Amino acid sequence: MSWFESFVLGLVQGLTEFLPISSSAHLRLTAAFAGWHDPGAAFTAITQIGTEAAVLIYFRKDIARILSAWFRSLTDRSMRGDHDAQMGWLVIVGSIPIGVLGITLKDQIEGPFRDLRLIATTLIVMGIVLGVADRLAARDETGGKHRVVKERKTLKDLGVKDGLIYGFCQAMALIPGVSRSGATISGGLLMGYTRESAARYSFLLAIPAVLASGAYELKDVGEGHVSWGPTIFATLVAFFVGYAVIAWFMKFITTKSFMPFVIYRILLGIALFVLISMGVLSPHAGESGG
Repeated sequence: MSWFESFVLGLVQGLTEFLPISSSAHLRLTAAFAGWHDPGAAFTAITQIGTEAAVLIYFRKDIARILSAWFRSLTDRSMRGDHDAQMGWLVIVGSIPIGVLGITLKDQIEGPFRDLRLIATTLIVMGIVLGVADRLAARDETGGKHRVVKERKTLKDLGVKDGLIYGFCQAMALIPGVSRSGATISGGLLMGYTRESAARYSFLLAIPAVLASGAYELKDVGEGHVSWGPTIFATLVAFFVGYAVIAWFMKFITTKSFMPFVIYRILLGIALFVLISMGVLSPHAGESGG
């Protein structure tokens, strides 16, 4: 992998990680369209550490408060009813599904799941799911003819059941094209949470999963065509770009709908199917190189 490739892929990772359009799919597609080798699951997981570092800094006050309350709750019974302490446990509970499935499906994640036809399918299907979830949220927030405004849930209403459902939604993102934020935000909206609450928990829930996945994949760096230097460079690029994107996205969702992302996902998925059916793009483009 060249330094230019690593810069472009790091830029793509930073731009797409927090948007509900799938960063892993865009890394795969960028390489395929450019005629580069597929960067692979290891490169994707490690560059996500960069964007996750942006989450740690952006939500540093929330994270510090949650960690402090959670650690105190281990020895102080009176703290176990504290919302922040419960959030710590809920993040752990919600991380279980992706941890178990990530290990169980490792071979599929690094192989069959990277087929561009599957990516096109997940882009379209999850785009429709996000669109439906967004419309339901908008209906509750604005009411409408013969309807009253319905109050939606916040993170204070989050319990173990919803935390696990969020976790299984996150685990769906093991398939490129699903989108970690897209799946968890859709799940949150369908469960009745506000856009801001669904996005905030989505980002917090991703921290242990992404950091653990990146650490696990460190052993594979240097194998094939991906070396340490370009990987670290791409991770740094992803961090700086990702921080800017998360700041913008958190402001965006407070007043705007997810429909632009829904339309983009569906159009991209359709375009992929057309290009593959015409023979312009191979569903396994770049895979032979590593």
